[in-house]
Amino acid sequence: MDARTYDTPSQAAPASEPFAALPANAVNWIAVWRRNYLVWRKLALASMFGNLADPMIYLFGLGFGMGLMVGHVDGVSYIAFLATGTVASSVMMSASFEAMYSGFSRMHVQRTWEGIMHTPLTLGDIVLGEVMWAGSKSMLSGVAIMLVAGALGYANFPSMLLALPVIALTGLAFASVAMIVTALAPSYDFFMFYQTLVLTPMLLLSGVFFPIAQLPPIARHVTQVLPLANAVDLIRPAMLGRPLDHVALHVAVLVAYVVVPFCIAAVLFRRRMMR
Repeated sequence: MDARTYDTPSQAAPASEPFAALPANAVNWIAVWRRNYLVWRKLALASMFGNLADPMIYLFGLGFGMGLMVGHVDGVSYIAFLATGTVASSVMMSASFEAMYSGFSRMHVQRTWEGIMHTPLTLGDIVLGEVMWAGSKSMLSGVAIMLVAGALGYANFPSMLLALPVIALTGLAFASVAMIVTALAPSYDFFMFYQTLVLTPMLLLSGVFFPIAQLPPIARHVTQVLPLANAVDLIRPAMLGRPLDHVALHVAVLVAYVVVPFCIAAVLFRRRMMR
């Protein structure tokens, strides 16, 4: 494929051209990311409060409530165990919701994407920019909860800093997967299926609230391919100051969830936007 760019949707490359749905280059997405950031910062405080309220309620409500009954889990207090899982789950929820609801609004309702495609940016650049933005925004949620846990003595410093790249990678993974859902969604109501049938079961099966070892053998095998479970297996020991096991395997799973869904989403968006 040549290095041409296309100024309008009608001038887009034919769908049969190899890699037509992918970004034009490695930097164009920054313009999309910056555009979303400039809009978001006008309501940054309200947005951050909304993203943090729900996981904080889970953390302190279940942590102190159930913690009195459960006591210790895997050698740490239950609230410390829960805090490490909550970091990963908050990243999952924040990245997914941003890529779905906000991304769908910009793509379908506000038609922002159509305006951007009248610039030298391609649809692939837009999709990559949306994924990077959702991942960046979710990282704020994860880091904020990690800092709260550290300030209250439920996380180990400085080992918890090792969790930062994992938090970033986790956000990108869930943003990429959620973009597939956005590409297929006819309306906002469609997202409830993904939330109910995918995100909620993953939240319950990935070791956020209780150790995966408590699950039946078949369920434990299933969790090995879930992105949230792999994220928890990296974030939890990092925050608790414990050795990390099978790092390469967990990272490889998360990277696969970044790359493969992104390519699928890019193709699906191209079919939707260019027809």
